Amino acid sequence: MIKAIFFDLDDTLLWDQKSIKEAFVATCKLAEDRYGLDPDQFEEAVREAARNLYSSYEFYPFTQMIGINPFEGLWGNFLDDHHEDFKKMKDIVPAYRKNAWTTGLKTMGVDDPDFGFELAERFPQERKKAPFVYEETFQILDTLKENYQLLLLTNGSPDLQNTKLAITPELVPYFDQIVISGDFGRGKPDAAIFEHALSRMSFKKDEVIMVGDNLMTDILGANRAGIKSVWINRHDKERNEVSPTYEIQHLEELFRILEELKVQ
Repeated sequence: MIKAIFFDLDDTLLWDQKSIKEAFVATCKLAEDRYGLDPDQFEEAVREAARNLYSSYEFYPFTQMIGINPFEGLWGNFLDDHHEDFKKMKDIVPAYRKNAWTTGLKTMGVDDPDFGFELAERFPQERKKAPFVYEETFQILDTLKENYQLLLLTNGSPDLQNTKLAITPELVPYFDQIVISGDFGRGKPDAAIFEHALSRMSFKKDEVIMVGDNLMTDILGANRAGIKSVWINRHDKERNEVSPTYEIQHLEELFRILEELKVQ
């Protein structure tokens, strides 16, 4: 009998990829206006520079374990003082942002570090202005909340994930518990964070189900912890070797699965 539902946050309830994309569009428009750069090519150049720089830092393995991607590094402040690697991130991130944007400009033939700094400062403002929530999110949570306990299980920096929740404050009241990997010290797909979430709710593993968009974190982690999983695959991605218990394309399909599980 399912008593609780664990939800991932980014690209499951919040449309984080769209928020990042819109922030890039708005910021790259400044480079088009100033230097006539093609905004799509420039965005790709900055994304590539960001990925390369980010993976060169000594805190990179930590970000992989906790689940913080390079584009979150372009707008998060990482004011989490409880771990040495967060302190390193907080110190390095301002230079990382400036260098990513300045390198992107250089790739496009523009050598202007001051403008790189201006763009690096603008991007976080644009990201905070663009919090997208999937249109079905609140309706689904409204209905589920009547019959199930809900837990948010999200990878990331507590400071940054709480910022996302602060700019979409309607989400928080739905959840009985919120578990953030950076608080716990390990991220999905480590089974330990799922076991920690279970203990917070005082449920057994066969009494909960995990809903998430990422096969390699949400679904793999649930599998490792022996928890049923639902892969929300909105964009028709190919499956890999990780198999969810269920696959859906829209959150509304959850209700059918939950009804099936009641009669099993």
